[in-house]
Amino acid sequence: MKKILLTTASLFFCLVICFAAIEGLAGKWSGSIKTPDGNDIDLTYIFKVDGAKLTGTAISQGIEIPIDSGKVNGNEFKFSVTNPDGVTIPHKGKYLGDSVSIDLDYQGTNFHSTLKRVDK
Repeated sequence: MKKILLTTASLFFCLVICFAAIEGLAGKWSGSIKTPDGNDIDLTYIFKVDGAKLTGTAISQGIEIPIDSGKVNGNEFKFSVTNPDGVTIPHKGKYLGDSVSIDLDYQGTNFHSTLKRVDK
């Protein structure tokens, strides 16, 4: 009986810690990507986390785009944005505490960025 109770309590605390960690993703994050022609494009994301749901806004070149289909799983997350030209850009990322590692696929070209927190 003690073993079952201890195992259940351990699993519960692991789950609580996972949700607490990903809640730290909420806030404003910035970084940049380098285009194939060598230009830097600044990126800013404002993430909102509600359980396993991720919402918010992506901002680049003065254009704000809502985050679609956002999901979190542990410290990993994914979402997409659809730019004004109708191109859907899937994103995958990992929350690392003091930074966010993010990969995006723009029409078959993969980009990576490390985002830093702008504020909480």
